[in-house]
Amino acid sequence: MSTTTLHQSTSPTANATELRESIMALTRQLRRHRSDNGLTLSQQQVLGEVSRAGVTTPAELAARMHVRVQSLTDGINHLESRGLVARRTDDDDRRRQLIEVTTDGMRLLEQDRAERDEWLNSAMRETLTELEFNLLMLVAPVLRKLADGDEKRERLRDER
Repeated sequence: MSTTTLHQSTSPTANATELRESIMALTRQLRRHRSDNGLTLSQQQVLGEVSRAGVTTPAELAARMHVRVQSLTDGINHLESRGLVARRTDDDDRRRQLIEVTTDGMRLLEQDRAERDEWLNSAMRETLTELEFNLLMLVAPVLRKLADGDEKRERLRDER
């Protein structure tokens, strides 16, 4: 399927396949343009998710990431040993541990995001025509809406 020609595919999922493959190819490029900060991809994902969640528990974090708590333990321990996240006991429930990103963790995330944003902006400006760039900027909120759709559907189900 050409990236410059729009058409309906005979397969009901071919358009979804094309979009998924395009998004994954871009994701791989974004990962390649990330500095080596000593974190594995999964540790970076945990750090990013903690920053989006704010103060959270390992169980809440695992639920957000669709993994088991045990899968996060080593990553959280490594991030804590590097001073990128802090862990403390919940004042309301002494059995619960709360995790939050530290100043150093936010600095690392901001630097990482800025480097990838810089690469992406340069790639868009050097590769795309002005029309393609503008179309992509129109599509960005639509992709965000699609990405956030599961959370919204889950909240609606919970409210019923």
